[in-house]
Amino acid sequence: MEESLIICEKQGEGVSVITLNRPKVRNALNSELRQQMAELFIQLNEDPETKAIVLTGGDKVFAAGADINDFLTAKTVDVYLRRSERYWRAITDCQKPIVAAVNGYALGGGCELAMHADIIVAGKSAKFGQPEIKIGLMPGAGGTQRLFRAIGKHKAMKMILTGDMIDADEADQMGLVSEVVADDSTLTRAIEIATQLASYSPIALTQIKEVSMLGPDMPLDSALALERKAFQILFDTHDQKEGAKAFLEKRPAEYKGH
Repeated sequence: MEESLIICEKQGEGVSVITLNRPKVRNALNSELRQQMAELFIQLNEDPETKAIVLTGGDKVFAAGADINDFLTAKTVDVYLRRSERYWRAITDCQKPIVAAVNGYALGGGCELAMHADIIVAGKSAKFGQPEIKIGLMPGAGGTQRLFRAIGKHKAMKMILTGDMIDADEADQMGLVSEVVADDSTLTRAIEIATQLASYSPIALTQIKEVSMLGPDMPLDSALALERKAFQILFDTHDQKEGAKAFLEKRPAEYKGH
């Protein structure tokens, strides 16, 4: 793969910025791009210098869905054998906090990709949608499931069944995004949040993310037990003692991730 479909840059202390790089096709998520993105998330998950990740498509568009050209001749066995779920799994399994910076279209696979993030910063121009129904398909990378969990049945069903887009303000009201900012501030704000997260204890961030992701699919009592155990485990870490000591001494903490 000679063309770099993904750009990764370090920003400040502990932040890596991933930028989708297929601007001519609005960052359509073809197999090559998804594979490169998965490999990069695996690398960053193992990179001790990366404490938080920002995911963006650039100033104009996040990702306008899958590459429709792939759908013209693909048959069931072709799609099955691609095993594209492994590419998405690499993002789901990433233990580092992920902040998405979304300007312009986040449609189909692009909307599903944004929902893989832990925090979504949307520019005023952002448009979210699952328009697969308009070409005789349905979401296939979590659109029917993550939307339900994010915004509830009736809002999700309207988006999925009609294929209609919603703007950034409506997405904010529904709870699909974390905050809305001016377009020229989207990436800056996402990096600002990621930088804040990168200053915290990596092991505490990992525990928060793990418990928060597992809990909603468990009975409440079980989820609360999981939370308590994670909370208790942190008391045996260097970072917890350092954090408490730094707070009392009114100085920045020096976290080590253990």
